[in-house]
Amino acid sequence: MNLQPGTLQQEQTKLDVKPKVLLLIIGIIFIGANLRAPLTSVGPLVPSIRESLGISSTLAGALTTVPLLAFALVSPFAPKLARRFGMESVLFLSLILLTIGIILRPLSGVGTLFTGTIFLGLAIAIGNVLVPSIIKQNFSQSVGTMTGIYSVSMNLCGAIASGLSIPISSNSGFGWQGSLGYWGIISIVAILFWIPQIRAKRKQDIRVSEKQQSVNIWKSGLAWQVTVFMGLQSLIFYTIVAWLPEILQQQGLSSSTAGWMLSLMQFAVLPFTFIVPIIAGRMKNQYLLVTITALLFIIGMIGILYGNLSLIPLSVIFLGIGGGCAFSLAMMFFSLRTKNSYQAAELSGMAQSIGYLLAAVGPTLFGVLHDITHNWAIPLWMLVITSVLIFISGIGAGRNKYIEEK
Repeated sequence: MNLQPGTLQQEQTKLDVKPKVLLLIIGIIFIGANLRAPLTSVGPLVPSIRESLGISSTLAGALTTVPLLAFALVSPFAPKLARRFGMESVLFLSLILLTIGIILRPLSGVGTLFTGTIFLGLAIAIGNVLVPSIIKQNFSQSVGTMTGIYSVSMNLCGAIASGLSIPISSNSGFGWQGSLGYWGIISIVAILFWIPQIRAKRKQDIRVSEKQQSVNIWKSGLAWQVTVFMGLQSLIFYTIVAWLPEILQQQGLSSSTAGWMLSLMQFAVLPFTFIVPIIAGRMKNQYLLVTITALLFIIGMIGILYGNLSLIPLSVIFLGIGGGCAFSLAMMFFSLRTKNSYQAAELSGMAQSIGYLLAAVGPTLFGVLHDITHNWAIPLWMLVITSVLIFISGIGAGRNKYIEEK
């Protein structure tokens, strides 16, 4: 399917709701629900895990870093697995691996904790890469709407998981182990809803003509601009998730209030992860959305750095809206800048590989800068500069063109 740039401007917002299509939509929603919750549920539990297992802060911090490194390592290979076995089958196997990982994490000690973390990191990496391609393949006239639905599912469940981790741990009677294992319920539901996609034995996966397969994504300047945009927005998101509560506590907020500020940021993401893909799909280019995104990040960072306590909620909301816009644009670029689902998977794999490598480096670099300077100004200004780079790369990624075939 060789489209011309701008085809998605006439995107349909109404979806075909035939039973088979409805099952696919529900399956995508539940896969999205599993791509952040197992990760965001960990952060609030780190003190309990560290105390229970007697591990260092560095090792506890690796619970967040290890999945990001798995994303970086596995993402480039997901399109190749999908081309060999089919996207639906690979996603099904990734859900099984995810469930095993969630079950393993709380079972006994440090060994199973990190083995399970690696498993779910590998599984989530595959889902991250292939779901945008599934959407492009099956909803070519409603890419923005479906990307919005998928993004909302991912971010909503991520926000809920971070907010419920401590209550579940405190009230379930099973402590942090029960809280981590709870999310296996959602992964099992996702498996059940995805089974019909395997039984359908779809032949319209990403097996396309040799000419289309010959595109070398890694040599495309446009692909690199999308990749840099994806990477930098990931760096900002994961750095803020890792450090915002501590920054706010040192500025005078209680630990509970600081935690709720992080939840507020994640809930502020939600409306824009739905709206922005639809708007982006209707625009000739995405320059305006990129500009707004960068400005929101910059205003939010400066508000956290120089604003008084009364302005912190507003600054956090700006960061959340900016994060929602940035993430949604990154997901849309995979479809908007490619001609077929194979290219979309390749671009997604490339962008998420580099993106999550940067995301893994970001929180560590932020912490190093804080240790060196003994304040939050320089680390936060690093994120302001990153926001400027997001604008520059986003202007390139937002051009109304496709990655060229070789």
